Amino acid sequence: MTDLTADATVIEQPGAGTAARNPAAPGGGRTVAAAVPASLVARLAAGVTAAGEPALVETVAPLTGERLAGLPQSTPADVEVAFQLARRAQPAWAALPVRRRAAVLLRFHDLLLKRQDEVLDLIQAETGKARLHAFEEVLAVAMAARHYGRAAHSYLRDKRHGGALPVLTQAIEARRPKGVIGHISPWNYPLELSIGDALPAFAAGNAVVNKPDTQTALTALWARELLIEAGLPADLWQVVIGDGPVIGPAVVEHADYVSFTGSTRTGREVAQRAAARLVGASLELGGKNAMLVLADADLDRAAEGAVRACFSSAGQLCISIERLLVHRSVADEFLARFAERTRALRLGGGLAYGADMGSLVSVRQLDATVRHVADAVKAGATVVAGGRARPDLGPFFHEPTILDGVTPDMAVCAEETFGPVVSVYRFDTEDEAVAAANSTPYGLNSSVWTKDLRRGRELAARLRTGTVNVNEGYAAAYGSVSAPMGGMGESGLGRRHGAEGILRYTEAQTIASQRLIPIAPAFGLDDRQFAAVFTGGLRVLKALRFK
Repeated sequence: MTDLTADATVIEQPGAGTAARNPAAPGGGRTVAAAVPASLVARLAAGVTAAGEPALVETVAPLTGERLAGLPQSTPADVEVAFQLARRAQPAWAALPVRRRAAVLLRFHDLLLKRQDEVLDLIQAETGKARLHAFEEVLAVAMAARHYGRAAHSYLRDKRHGGALPVLTQAIEARRPKGVIGHISPWNYPLELSIGDALPAFAAGNAVVNKPDTQTALTALWARELLIEAGLPADLWQVVIGDGPVIGPAVVEHADYVSFTGSTRTGREVAQRAAARLVGASLELGGKNAMLVLADADLDRAAEGAVRACFSSAGQLCISIERLLVHRSVADEFLARFAERTRALRLGGGLAYGADMGSLVSVRQLDATVRHVADAVKAGATVVAGGRARPDLGPFFHEPTILDGVTPDMAVCAEETFGPVVSVYRFDTEDEAVAAANSTPYGLNSSVWTKDLRRGRELAARLRTGTVNVNEGYAAAYGSVSAPMGGMGESGLGRRHGAEGILRYTEAQTIASQRLIPIAPAFGLDDRQFAAVFTGGLRVLKALRFK
């Protein structure tokens, strides 16, 4: 059994490089071992719900492939205990006024911004992403905490509705918490996709049992610790860790509602298990997102936007762009500008700002990326930039890669790569571009670039995706936290952010009060007379434009 208190392996700072021959990105900062010492691992691991002397699993630092942490594994019995603890804590939390619950989120917002360097180190150590891309998670979570901290009261307050009989019937819609949310979060955005989705659940009065991916569980555990410091009762957020096929079903089995982010294949299984229990679920799943560059686009802005949209977090972002659809009249010029910027990207693994792109998270992600590139090249595609793994930088590094001449028979055309690879396609008409963008079963995110915003919005309305960004890749829509975000088709069900992002964690309850007379025969009316009176009344209400 691995000792949680043992010293972590000292990891030297890896060298830095680029997609081609450009100067190395700054590699400064501390080593992973210094940023994630054994004492921190032991403290955070204590937050896992796991009884006795649990089995431990080791995680690795993607930047070097060396040992990062040994974490306790929960069992299905531990999951049951976690739900019991959360269920006992939830009623007292739900009984608090909404504003008191929301105040915890606002205090968390301030603590997060103040101590962001701690979690930036953890995110980089567990995912290998560049620090700027790790900061995107801090930014997104802080915005969600502020939004629901300020707006939860208005989303959850009682709402009056027109009753069955004007004046005589009063109907009130109330929102009640679901109870205990089963929340399964992935490895690619471990802060945003663990606590980002939990914050509105807490604001709505729920408890949460969270199963983060083991590889990035330290980040989720750190967020839990900080939220407890902000005032959340400790038992209200339980964390369980373990093999997905074992612990995931156990979470779904006990949950009053399920929030899942991950692959479409696993999402189907989660939906089936939730449906069998007649509990709701929201699912954000895969994507094969397209960016459309119209003939009138500002090509420099579009090329810079494409770099961010395609290669943030090394392409390991559900809403990143994997297909570039470019008008034929500007395709060569756009591609030249995009390729120049891509070749200039600085790859590096330092726990500091400076690198433009970091590492993939695992050998599995690297293998998928390498396979898609190799398959495309073998079938006739051209590598415009990048194209190679970079073991000289770290075990899972891969250059940001642009492919041209991709055809439908190539795996990279339809399958989600989830790596730093993008394919370029040309179109002649906007109808052709829309058809190509909508040609996949996915429908998560898309992007349109044009100098004519009205035209861009009109084209956006024709795209079958949950979010569309005009003159941005993904950040504008995702960062608009008062508006819903989610997928169509095989990209999922439900929405995060905005009203839907918090109301999904509630049950609607209608409380109707009747005054003076019943909705039934009265005052000596027989059934036929009652029906006649109400028939006339309905006609009058329609004429008076009652809703």
